[in-house]
Amino acid sequence: MTYTTILSEIPDSYFGKTVGQKIEHGPLPLINLAVGIPDGDTPPEIIKALQEAIVKPVNQKYLAFQGKDAFRQAIVDFYQRQFNVTLDPDKEVCLLYGTKNGLVALPTCVIEPGDEVLLPDPGYTDYDAGVRLARGIPKPLKLSPERHYIPDWNEVDTKNTKLIYLTYPNNPTGSVATPEFFQETIDRFKNTPTKIVHDFAYQAFGFDQPNPSILQADGAKSCAIEIFSFSKGYNMSGYRVGFAVGNEEMIANLRKYHTHTQAGMYGALQDACTVALNECDHELKSQNDIFKKRRDKIEVALNEAAIPHEPIKGGIFLWLKCPEGFSSDAFIQYLLQEQSILAAPGHPFGEEGEGYVRLSFAIDEAQLDEAIARIVSLKPLYRQA
Repeated sequence: MTYTTILSEIPDSYFGKTVGQKIEHGPLPLINLAVGIPDGDTPPEIIKALQEAIVKPVNQKYLAFQGKDAFRQAIVDFYQRQFNVTLDPDKEVCLLYGTKNGLVALPTCVIEPGDEVLLPDPGYTDYDAGVRLARGIPKPLKLSPERHYIPDWNEVDTKNTKLIYLTYPNNPTGSVATPEFFQETIDRFKNTPTKIVHDFAYQAFGFDQPNPSILQADGAKSCAIEIFSFSKGYNMSGYRVGFAVGNEEMIANLRKYHTHTQAGMYGALQDACTVALNECDHELKSQNDIFKKRRDKIEVALNEAAIPHEPIKGGIFLWLKCPEGFSSDAFIQYLLQEQSILAAPGHPFGEEGEGYVRLSFAIDEAQLDEAIARIVSLKPLYRQA
């Protein structure tokens, strides 16, 4: 296969390459813990709104590129209600055709060729592609378990940095940010050329306290935007809708970009998401409650078995340290052949991910119980050291 020069410089997407492949595993029934797609159904009131919206003639035509007024106002109202953050629906909101599209497009809208961009390591795998497509230079923002995967800006060289990606709750580690960290971050960068994007895909999943928005920090909109996803909290991963909010200049650039790459979001999707934001706060709480119970069950079992792991403070993943002597890939194969568990290796999430595996707990309770039992059975591997 021959790719263009720019595509040949971008590593293959790990999940794009592996999802859907035939899996050869051990004798037990396969349990897939590799993909982070919540296992619940879309709430019925959202489905009902979509069904009703499909037959409306207005939704069968091109719509305004920047979205319906009602949808953008619902975003504004949601942020006011959830975070006490005030937004301008005309200048500080941009609809996204899936948050991944927005996260990958963002560097083209913020940096110049040759600019440096800090990417969390470990962190979401596809940020890197967006930087390379924009001809930027990706640099790792090294995150360590000793600091619960929160950067210490005094230890990070940012003199040439034009854009920083943050993501909390963190995918893959399950670490969370505090309001104090976000305020420290904004204070550090608000009067500099550096911009911040916070990927808030797992907003709903804050197990010990609600997850803060970076826009709650004083002065945040001077240098930061936040990207919100409907996929996880509302069980709407197939709908491919998200939005960006915050810094007016970055939002304007994203909007201009989308006028050339999209032709206006399908109106029925906008109507369904408007209902989600306006009427389904209880669904976000219910989703969090479900995953908190799963988190508690996992951590009790692992702690009793003395299996080391990163404390799960948010999100939908377990970040599990490999036993002594196992690389990420070797442990993945061991899990697959000995326990029939499919997981994701740590290294696609960055160099700091080597020596770990990521396991999703977005599966039903019966499968989760079986997966926990299989993982606990590995405790002799952790005691060999």
